[in-house]
Amino acid sequence: MSFTQRTIQYCRSSALPGVVAVSLAAIPMSNAKAADAGVAVQPPEPPFDQTRFDGPPERNWSLIVGAGGSYEPEYEGSDEYKLSPIPVVVFTYGEWLEIDPTGVTITALRHDGFALAAKVGYESGRDEDDGDRLRGLGEIDFAATVGAKASYTWNGFELYAAIDQTIDGSESLIGTFGAEYKAPVTDRLILGASVEATVANDKHMEAYFGVNAAQSARSGLPEYKAQAGLKRVDLSASATYMMTENWLVRGEAGVGFLTGDAADSPIVEKDVQPSASLFVGYKF
Repeated sequence: MSFTQRTIQYCRSSALPGVVAVSLAAIPMSNAKAADAGVAVQPPEPPFDQTRFDGPPERNWSLIVGAGGSYEPEYEGSDEYKLSPIPVVVFTYGEWLEIDPTGVTITALRHDGFALAAKVGYESGRDEDDGDRLRGLGEIDFAATVGAKASYTWNGFELYAAIDQTIDGSESLIGTFGAEYKAPVTDRLILGASVEATVANDKHMEAYFGVNAAQSARSGLPEYKAQAGLKRVDLSASATYMMTENWLVRGEAGVGFLTGDAADSPIVEKDVQPSASLFVGYKF
C-alpha cells in the first residue's frame, strides 16, 4: 500500500469520531435544557455525509514519464555498437490498457492468472547506413505490426507466447516464447530475469539475413537464402529501484544469441549480441 493510500485509509477511519465529538461539544447547554423541558423543538439534524470527509477516489490509472539511453548493436548481427536516447512514457488504465514506447496493448481477458491481449506496435526496419556490411542491400521500411499474446502469471512468474504480423515493410511473421520472473527484494527494489526465444517466417529471414542476386552484385556479399526457423534466444536481467514515492530508476542488461540461418548469414558479423539500457522516470 502506498503512502497516499495509507493516508486516505487513516483519514477515513479516524474522521467520524472527531466530527461527532465536535458536533456534541458545539451544542449549547441552554438549548439542550430547553429541549428537555419541551420549551422548543429543535429541527432534526441532516444525515451525516461521510463522503465530505473521504479522501479522493482511488484512481485506476498510472503514468510514468522518463528518459534514458540504450547501448546495443548498430543492427542485428553487427559487431559495432551505438548509444541511443530513449524517451519513456508508460500509461496504464485499469487492467486492460497499456501504452508504452513499443505500442498499445489491450488485455481482453484475465482469469485465474491467464491473460489474452492484442497489441498494435511497429517494426523500425533497417537502413543501409546502419553498417558497412549493409551497403547495397537496400532499406527495410518502417511498418506497423499487429499481434496477440497469451500469458499465465503465478507468484511472480510469467509464461507467455506472442505472435506479431508486420503490415507492409518486411511482411514479417514473428513468434516469441518466453518466461519472466520478478521479485521484490525490499520495499524499494524489484529484481527480474527473463529468457525468450524468437522464431520468424521466410519473409522476415530473407529481409534481414538473406542476400539475393541483385544485392550480392551491389554489396559484394555472396548470395544467401535464409529460411524460416528459430532466429535467436535472449537472456536478460533487470532491476527497478524506487528512489522516492514517485521517482524510480530502472536498468536492464541482456545478451542475445543468433541461431540457425540468422547466425550463418554473411550479413552477420557477430552472433552474440549484448545490450544494456538505463532510464529514470517519474510515476504520477
